Amino acid sequence: MGLMTITSPHAHGPRKTANLMRAVVIATLPGLFALTWFFGWGNLINVIWCSIIAMLAEAAVLLIRKRPISFYLGDYSALVTGVLLGLALPPLAPWWVSVVAVGFAIVVAKHLYGGMGYNPFNPAMVGFALVLISFPVAMTTSWAAPIQLLDNPMSFIDTLSTIFGFGSHTIDAFTMATPLDVYKHEIGHSVAAEVTKYPVFGDFIAHGWEWVNIAFLAGGLFLMKKGVFTWHTPISMLAALALMSLIFGWDADQSTPPLLHLFAGATMLGAFFIATDPVSSAVSPQGKLIFGAGIGILTYIIRTYGSYPDAIAFSVLLMNFAAPLIDLYTQPRTYGHVKAKRGGKESA
Repeated sequence: MGLMTITSPHAHGPRKTANLMRAVVIATLPGLFALTWFFGWGNLINVIWCSIIAMLAEAAVLLIRKRPISFYLGDYSALVTGVLLGLALPPLAPWWVSVVAVGFAIVVAKHLYGGMGYNPFNPAMVGFALVLISFPVAMTTSWAAPIQLLDNPMSFIDTLSTIFGFGSHTIDAFTMATPLDVYKHEIGHSVAAEVTKYPVFGDFIAHGWEWVNIAFLAGGLFLMKKGVFTWHTPISMLAALALMSLIFGWDADQSTPPLLHLFAGATMLGAFFIATDPVSSAVSPQGKLIFGAGIGILTYIIRTYGSYPDAIAFSVLLMNFAAPLIDLYTQPRTYGHVKAKRGGKESA
């Protein structure tokens, strides 16, 4: 009879992977609703399309690897990858960009390393980074303008035809640079009071973007309450990003202000749905704090000094490199371990 050789205490968690993945998908719904409400049908179409591609790619690789298809599809990890990419990609990105991103994420970033639980990098961010570097024009000119700023917003059919290339619409009439991109490029030769008059900033922080981030924040808090992940990674990431922007970007006439960093990009999506990936992130409590803080610091540095206005993908991937080393040096004490007494204290 085989005996378990792991150390005590032995505790079997009641949660299954499929249940956790379903909770993640459900938690993204408020953010998806906000994206659809403010920016049209693009992200909804992308989420559905990316999810289909992810499940098909997963099934194809499982077939090649001679693994039980229904069993592994049932953990919904491929579905989560598709949903996250559908949310992260520009709403009007061509259909083939989604296929490349999702296919690379599933086939290379996930299964090339052995499948679920073995991937050292976040699959969704690997796919996103690939298409961002490979197809910069498609990835930077496909961000939809808030529909409230358009005289004639795109219908569902028009959006579908634009993404899949069977319509005659001029995409330039329905796109707009993101708030982070506009602020970064305009503040160099203007002041904050003038830059924030651009329509993309609206009446609050950034037209529509603040509500999208609030929606993802709500979904993330729901997952924290459900115990899907702890507070360490997302809170440390947000705190580090805010602190960096306060210290080095306190002058809004010179740098992007903290509220834009937090609520005008993919910050909340990244903090609560991407950085918290249980496979590719740090696992110890102290390690999660370091991991999250590293993502926040790198995000600020790349946004400020790099070529990409939103740097979540690159920041997460860079910290994925460091996660094993972080875990090595932040291992918690073994259960029941007591620190050895030193000579002086012992004699006293």
